[in-house]
Formats: sequence, structure tokens, C-alpha cells
Amino acid sequence: MKLVMDSPSKTLEVEPMAGSSKNTGNAAAAGDPNRAANDAGIGSDPRHFVTLFDLTAAEAGELLDRTVRLKRGELNDRRTSLLLGRTLGLIFEKPSLRTRVSFESAMARLGGNSIFLRGKDVGLGVRESVSDFARVISQYVDVLAVRTFSQSIVEELARHAAVPVINALSDSSHPCQAMADMVTILEQRGPLARRKLVFVGDGNNVARSLALASALMGLEFVLTGPAGYEFPAAFSARFSAQFPRVPLVVEPDPRKAVKGADVVYTDVWASMGQEHEADQRREAFMPYQVNEALMARARPDAIFLHCLPAHRGEEVTSGVLDGPHSQVIPQAANRMHFQMALLLWLLGAGKP
Repeated sequence: MKLVMDSPSKTLEVEPMAGSSKNTGNAAAAGDPNRAANDAGIGSDPRHFVTLFDLTAAEAGELLDRTVRLKRGELNDRRTSLLLGRTLGLIFEKPSLRTRVSFESAMARLGGNSIFLRGKDVGLGVRESVSDFARVISQYVDVLAVRTFSQSIVEELARHAAVPVINALSDSSHPCQAMADMVTILEQRGPLARRKLVFVGDGNNVARSLALASALMGLEFVLTGPAGYEFPAAFSARFSAQFPRVPLVVEPDPRKAVKGADVVYTDVWASMGQEHEADQRREAFMPYQVNEALMARARPDAIFLHCLPAHRGEEVTSGVLDGPHSQVIPQAANRMHFQMALLLWLLGAGKP
């Protein structure tokens, strides 16, 4: 399969890459000869999925390619044995529907199992230090997915864990969502290079991850929202340093922004933890509602995406969410398919 990458002028054949850690876990504890031994996590070298800043264009392309192949059923004859005996740990400090179920379903479809722990039960940094928790949990699970408020928690876990750590959402990053969205755009609109993706809203975790995924895969990304809700300066500076030839476009006029868009994307105006700002944000963002009139300014074959849950009548109208442009249900389904590919990639299993 050929995927159009970050260069607008060429198509890159994505070759399979190992993409796996040199040391995948706790064989000494589990007695699994297929997993390298370690001493309480010391000396291990797992690959993590913490932010898209850590991903190369080739790796991003490989992950998309693997996802598409898995969806096509290329591994169906052995899919349910690929992660047999492997365990995914899920540590969630935030409520979840799609993220939890998609990860648990992904692991089950690959023959593995999952353990779910609420953040209050774990008490990261409260009941015990993050580093102690990371070293201990690495003896019980083969991969860890964390949904938390602070990006620094995910990064600290990755520094100390002897197994791969996946960022299942933090306040500043949502890499699984963004990469799964690239799959949806690829399926619905074809090759990704030079497609125009417009995010209508603030520079939140989803917008930041979409901007990074777009840079990796060659899409034109545009953020449109009210003044004062753009990307944080630190993110913009890091983005520009890593992608000096890719403009980080912010257009305050939503009508101008969505003109010619292949993808119109929005999210709730107040994310978890911002409930106290809800009234202020509702007033500021109402002119940025994605409604039928705004969608009409995009391409006739444009698609509408939303990471869900949606607040109907606020950031999007029911007419758009349920309308012919909407792909939010296939989009949600692709979370599971991408995360299947990600789990296999991190654990070095099932190369199609």
C-alpha cells in the first residue's frame, strides 16, 4: 500500500519497520520465553507512544498502513493469537467511553486481556511515587495505557516503566485520536498529502495532535477560533522547531478557514477540567459553531469529524452531526483499529 507522506511532491512506499522495543517486559516474573528478562525494569528499552513529536513520518505511515491492513483482515487467520498471554494495563484518571472500550476491544481481538484501574485507586504521585508505580506495574503488564490530566505524568511513567507506555489522553496531547483520524480521512478522502483539515475550536489537546499528525502526513492544517484560544506559545515554538517548513496556520474567520476544506473537525468548547469556564467559552465560541451554513463553504465532498462526545446545538448542530458529511461513527470505530495496530507495533508482534 502506498501512503502519501509529508512531502507534497512524492509518494512514499512504506516498508515494514520493527518499531518494537529491545526489551518487552517482565519475563522473569511471567516465565514467558518470548519476552526478554529484566531486573525491576532496570536496563529495559521499550518504545513508547507519548506524543506525536516523538514519531517520524515513516513511522506514522507504517502505523496507518498496519491499521488499514488489519481492517482488511490480512491477519485474520492468526489475529486472536498475536497477543495471547499479554496484558494491557489501563490507568484512567478521567472518565471514558470510547478510549476504554476501544483499547479493551483491541486487546481482546488480538488474544490478550486488559486490567482497568481508576486513577483514584492507583493514586499516582499520592499513594506512591510515579517512578515506583511505573517499576512495579511493569512486572504485571506488558503495555500500559494512561488517560490523565497532566502530560508530565505520562512522560514520567515512560521514563521509569520497563514496558511501552501509551498516552491515551492528556490535557496537552491525544495522539491515538489524531492517528485514528488520519485513518478515517485516508479511507474517506484518499491520499492524505495536500488535503485541507480545518479544526474549528481552541488549540486544545486534540487540535495539537491533529496539527502534528497533519505535519507528519502532509496535510494542510488550519485552526480557526476566537482570539485568546490559539495554540499555547510553547507548543507553537516546538512545532516550528520540528517542522520549520510547515506553517502553523491560525485563521480567526471561520468562513475563510473552511473554504475548500476536505475535512471540518470540531470538539466541545469546554474540555474536562474546564467546566468552570463553560459559560465564558460558550459566548466566545458561538460564532464558531459548525452548522449547515459553515459546512456549505467547505468542498462539496468534505467530511465532518468530531472526537465525541458532542454537545448538540453548541459546537455542532444535529443537522451536521447526523448529516451526509458526518463520518463520526466510522471515526469512532477507527480508534479500535488503530490501537490494534499500535499495540502490535509497540510489542513487536504481527507484522503484516
